[in-house]
Amino acid sequence: MASALLLLLPRPPLSPHPLRRLSVPNSLALLSIPKTLVPKPRSRVPRMLSPPRAFAFQELAGLQDSLLDLLQASPPTWKSAIASNLLIFLVGSPILVSGLSPSGIGAAFLLGVLTWRAFGSPGFLLVAAYFIVGTVATKLKITQKEALGVAEKRRGRRGPGSVIGSSAAGCVCAFLSICGIGGASFAGLWKLGFVASFCTKLSDTVSSEIGKAYGETAYLVTTFKVVPRGTEGAVSVEGTIAGLLASILLASIGYFLGEVILSRPTIPHLFGFLCCPCCASAANNSDLYMLVKFLFTS
Repeated sequence: MASALLLLLPRPPLSPHPLRRLSVPNSLALLSIPKTLVPKPRSRVPRMLSPPRAFAFQELAGLQDSLLDLLQASPPTWKSAIASNLLIFLVGSPILVSGLSPSGIGAAFLLGVLTWRAFGSPGFLLVAAYFIVGTVATKLKITQKEALGVAEKRRGRRGPGSVIGSSAAGCVCAFLSICGIGGASFAGLWKLGFVASFCTKLSDTVSSEIGKAYGETAYLVTTFKVVPRGTEGAVSVEGTIAGLLASILLASIGYFLGEVILSRPTIPHLFGFLCCPCCASAANNSDLYMLVKFLFTS
């Protein structure tokens, strides 16, 4: 009965279009990938410096220019002297350590500052040449000198006492030049005294060290009696010649650096050149003579 009633009911018209199949969406498309994880293509265009980094480079360039202006200050100032010596001592520390003790390096720094302030870079180069030649002479045959008991302490490394003692006369000339004593007419004289003082000390150091290392016969300066090498007040032919040549070498360096040319036109330039080694030899011999006389009379 129920089936008969269903047959009598009206049926909906069939659609003219065929049934469409439902497309199942791809599961990968449903996943949401964050944008931060997606790599972006790298640009081949060079990136510009960020403002802070560019500002740092500008500051560094400005600092470099200021430092160069400070080092090239003419006439030299205390600031330029300190800055120049700090830079040179940092760069040349391996050489300084080989010839000076730590306290000796401190004394040498003060000497370098004073020298640069008074006579600029030429005066500093003269002292540097004195230090190098003296250190080389001291290091010659250091083992043999130690065996004989005539070597310098600390294997030839000089202390503050040696630095101050060797530069005392030069420091006086530097102070007189800084203070302007005598004016421009005496400026050349202070330079000459500065160079002559270091020629004297270098002649003394080289003659003593070469005499200890290579001297065949040593003579007492007062009586010319033959004495052992290393005796106080003894001289040798080898050491005397080496000391004279060392003073001539340092005087030549000072001459070419313009440190031994007097400003007075009446005094020839050659006098300033010859004065340094002659004064050095005379000072060393007279110093030794008085030292031996004092030792033997007391």
